[in-house]
Amino acid sequence: MNILYAIFEAAPFAKTGGLGDVGGTLPAFLNESGHDVRLIMPKHDAIPEKYRSKMKHLFHFHMQLGWRTVYYGLEMLKYKGVTCYFIDNEAYFKRTSLYGYADDAERVAFFCKAALECLTHLERFKPQIIHCNDWHASLIPVMLREYFGNHPYYYDIKSVITIHNLKFQGIISRYYLGDLLGMERHVAARECLDWEDGGAINFLKGAFHYADAITTVSPTYAKEIRMPYYGEKLDGVLRWREEALSGILNGIDYSLYDPSLDKLIFRMYRARDWEGKAHNKKSLQAELGLPAEADKPLLIIISRFTEQKGLDLIAHVMEELLWDGAVQMAVLGTGDWRYEEMFYYFAERYPDRIAARITFDDMLAHKMYAGGDILLMPSRFEPCGIAQMIAMKYGTLPLVRETGGLRDTVTPYDEDTGEGTGFSFANYNAHELLFTIRSAVALYQNEPEKWRLLQSGAMDADFSWQASAKKYARLYDSLCKKPRQTKKKTE
Repeated sequence: MNILYAIFEAAPFAKTGGLGDVGGTLPAFLNESGHDVRLIMPKHDAIPEKYRSKMKHLFHFHMQLGWRTVYYGLEMLKYKGVTCYFIDNEAYFKRTSLYGYADDAERVAFFCKAALECLTHLERFKPQIIHCNDWHASLIPVMLREYFGNHPYYYDIKSVITIHNLKFQGIISRYYLGDLLGMERHVAARECLDWEDGGAINFLKGAFHYADAITTVSPTYAKEIRMPYYGEKLDGVLRWREEALSGILNGIDYSLYDPSLDKLIFRMYRARDWEGKAHNKKSLQAELGLPAEADKPLLIIISRFTEQKGLDLIAHVMEELLWDGAVQMAVLGTGDWRYEEMFYYFAERYPDRIAARITFDDMLAHKMYAGGDILLMPSRFEPCGIAQMIAMKYGTLPLVRETGGLRDTVTPYDEDTGEGTGFSFANYNAHELLFTIRSAVALYQNEPEKWRLLQSGAMDADFSWQASAKKYARLYDSLCKKPRQTKKKTE
């Protein structure tokens, strides 16, 4: 089966977060299952020269985008067995950053239409399914039906939209329905994109109406987003399309995250090599300027500093957590200045108990996964999350709130059986978080055999991409047997 995987970022070409990790790994695993999966993304200026120099120019044309006549070129590169296409337009993509510009909606609309326009010019490849990711590719299902739906080449192509984070939807002024999309006379499109009583349009909402299938990155998140609390005002249309909605858990690439192979950590070690794990903890403490205290658990935070990640809960209990010296903490990340300042403050107040590195440092992240004892991840919501899966592979037990992918991946400690892969709490409450941390600390200090049992279970857990790729393959197969999605009325 031929699949075109449309995404705005993909490692190692250009990446800002977890979306880029998925784009850089899932297509390769899908190829291994026997499909011809090809990636298409913008040719960002951030793509390193070592990749840009190897790209082959295939063709270039001009196309209409609203009233504009714009240039687009297509370049191609083979990477790890995956054919990768890059849409070229320097006016849109020769930028310092991938996102954050006033014309982001126009850049996204250009990418989506160019991804469809170029298909008829490709040799010996016609996709049966276009797999779109997040709002940056969400106009593809809309354009596929409204612009190209009656064209014989496009008629039988199906589309899938995957939600990586529902909070980001692509909401812009309704003015651009005509100016940018040329859809002011498309009655169905107007209804499906309509937002805020006609005052705006919502790209992602349009995809939910037009796509043949909707997926999220964990089964629990697929259930949560049908409820108002998590649905970001789109729960109504998601309930209406619930038969097309499913959750497929993301995976991680164990060639990058495995302590027995990881050359970025202080010393490689295998599961149940507790001496190797202890060596990494001691070395990490030394690098961060913390005392080498083996009897105190080292709590780590590797995260964007936002309320989504539960940083407001942590802020409420930081003093109680640190004042008695029962734990050490290592923090890595950037984000909201309030939390950056908070970690700076506590690192200065308790220099022997907390080390804060307010930056992005991939090598240090690997060292922290290997040297930590507990990963704190008390997210308000978490579509999937990969930090908890990485931590488990390194024998660092995740302590999470029971939401989204965290609930699907972390088995909470069972006091009766001693089994589990980490710790969890249910309510979004700061002192419930603190109570769970203290329970985990007590287990670490008083019952080392049970702690080792939890570490063993965590390190044995399998979150490889192979299982996820098989589920996507089954979804693709089922879509090809169904008639295309045609209903375009509001919920």
